[in-house]
Amino acid sequence: MPAPENTAADTVETTPSIAEPAPTVPAWERRYRAARISLPRWADHAPAKSVFVSNASGTFEVYAWDRVTGEQRRVTDRPNGTASARISPDGRWIWWFADTDGDEFGIWMRQPFDGGADEPAVPGLAPSYPGGLGLAMDGTVVVGRMSDDEGSSIHVVRPGAEPVTVYRHAESAWLSGLSEDGTHLVVAHNEHGDAMRSSLRVLRLDGTPVADLHDGPEGGRPDFDLSSMGFSPVAGDQRLLVVHQRRGRDEVLLWEPLTGTETELDLGLPGDLSADWYPDGRALLVDHEQHGRSELYRYDLESGELARIDTPPGTIGGSGARPDGSVEYHWSSGSTPAELRSTAGGALLTPPGERPPGSVPVTDAWVEGPGGRVHALVSKPVGEGPFPTVFNIHGGPTAHDGDHFAADVAAWVDHGFAVVRVNYRGSTGYGKDWTDALRVRIGLIELEDIGAVRAWAVESGLADPERIVLSGGSWGGYLTLLGLGVQPEAWALGLAAVPVADYVTAYHDEMDVLKAMDRTLLGGSPEEVPERWAASSPLTYVEQVRVPVYISAGENDPRCPIKQIENYVERLAQLGKPHEVYRYDAGHGSLVVEERIRQMRQEFAFVDGVIGLPVRNPA
Repeated sequence: MPAPENTAADTVETTPSIAEPAPTVPAWERRYRAARISLPRWADHAPAKSVFVSNASGTFEVYAWDRVTGEQRRVTDRPNGTASARISPDGRWIWWFADTDGDEFGIWMRQPFDGGADEPAVPGLAPSYPGGLGLAMDGTVVVGRMSDDEGSSIHVVRPGAEPVTVYRHAESAWLSGLSEDGTHLVVAHNEHGDAMRSSLRVLRLDGTPVADLHDGPEGGRPDFDLSSMGFSPVAGDQRLLVVHQRRGRDEVLLWEPLTGTETELDLGLPGDLSADWYPDGRALLVDHEQHGRSELYRYDLESGELARIDTPPGTIGGSGARPDGSVEYHWSSGSTPAELRSTAGGALLTPPGERPPGSVPVTDAWVEGPGGRVHALVSKPVGEGPFPTVFNIHGGPTAHDGDHFAADVAAWVDHGFAVVRVNYRGSTGYGKDWTDALRVRIGLIELEDIGAVRAWAVESGLADPERIVLSGGSWGGYLTLLGLGVQPEAWALGLAAVPVADYVTAYHDEMDVLKAMDRTLLGGSPEEVPERWAASSPLTYVEQVRVPVYISAGENDPRCPIKQIENYVERLAQLGKPHEVYRYDAGHGSLVVEERIRQMRQEFAFVDGVIGLPVRNPA
């Protein structure tokens, strides 16, 4: 059933509807149409005022929420949706990023929290890709920008003054934090030329350098990545919370840039860690991630006590500690759609309309691969295998799949397919060495792991070897096209969404920050190491493709630009390879619900036409 349109007041009610959906609407469509809400972000000094993103209108847009009155108001209303929003520390302004048709290139706009006209938030700055935003209580703004002709830059804007540039570099860099008192900022940068390993630099707001944190040889490339989780929320306290990799996984340290003191925190947890501050600066909210599942802890900085916060098994999609000490978090599992919860009790916000139908639980598979044990997550329909199977490959590439709810996975299970998701080498969450294995032989490394899991899926009786689909979006779409050429006997067909298809052309057309990542992954530019680029490009292997190919692409995609996809499709046509292409008016994916449903329908139709219609689960 379609999500209800906003009322005249443009509110998102928090009381669920009791109306039953029409029985003719399949469960997978109801999942896509069900309203969803992101974890609200509140104003630091006015915590009753929050912003969130929701698809309640049928398109993902920004909403304001007054926790005292309960009023919710839609802030943005744009044909292709809005995904990025912030709220000023005093709660007076909502900031949102205005790009054009999903191209990610634009400016920050702002609107009064209580409603009113939108206005350019920083008129003196030209459009760019966003590179971070810092908002201080006194009205000072710090804006990070990335552009293809100017590199990376950071600008300070005092109330009533013109923007002042305090940092600029040709390599990738972004604003990673602004101190509570608005006196210092931290830049995460790749000045050393390795886009997978960042260093940190603290500056005063006049651009004067204060301190650097660099995990590597002096003047050389860093050995380990560093990520800033932000300054202490207490005014005058300039401690920075940092995630480091000095022992081969993500852990937490405190850095005092004014004194140079570093305090590594050994929390005794085996997986990867991230953290955020409690509002009083005396404790940390710790996210512990291991084997595709996550949990939360409170770590007391004075006593060293670590206490687990009671959350169900699954994945924490975001969390924050409120001034009263309660914790709000976004949670889901493979079988349970996302929920917004609070340790203060009960659901935080309930979207309007029908709650999306659940799905099957996720099970784990560990498979011996050429580079070590590969973790895969498996979702199975009712009945006995072997099943037609979709290998749904995640993007990133430095990301991972986990035990979280995914509408597309649930849709394929409803359609009678098993779904296998592989956390190949290069994925996060399995230690630094596993992620760092993704270099030089790009694409081919991941396919070795995917191939090992495919062999297991067939040998175990899970997958029908004649009906295995290779599918993915972004980097997963790239691996799909590459896999169809490199492993032509393994797959019955391919579904590639917003893929890299012609790697060299993609490099020359993509945003500069991704150029830097590609140079890091392949060890140089296409001109410097052409043989590596050729070995990793799907276009190189297009003649070996033996099965039908479906490609969907956004017209305005700055990450996987349309021209390089056109080159690949033109070659498919020249060779007489069966294929279908769907283009839509958006960027790297769509924020419009009906567009997502349309794409899922077309994938179903394409797969059914190639390998036959499987027996569906009852919806």
